[in-house]
Amino acid sequence: MDNEERAEQLVREYGFDFENISKSKITELIEKEIDDFQEGSSEYIRLLCGYLFCIGDSSDAPLIKKAKYGINFDVQCMIDGEWIESLENGDTVKKQDIIDYFVSYYKSFFKTDNE
Repeated sequence: MDNEERAEQLVREYGFDFENISKSKITELIEKEIDDFQEGSSEYIRLLCGYLFCIGDSSDAPLIKKAKYGINFDVQCMIDGEWIESLENGDTVKKQDIIDYFVSYYKSFFKTDNE
């Protein structure tokens, strides 16, 4: 599967019910992807980091940074710096706006009805 297919599969599996997504599983998948990045689209690693942003807190910012800056320039461009900023600053109002946009983007991107 290519990265876009893996991303779509992840959305279909987890949806956007962030209270029921395993943070440890997402963290494990990010670490695995950092260690063995699959070339091509950066959509899969972006989605994983987005999930971690949505379910995470300030302690998760370093892993998102590692993914953003530790793989390649394309990944660096794809992972939103405001996710890191928002987690580091504990800005819950801005975080909710970012989450809403993230969900809207991926629902549109994959044309899914997962909530």
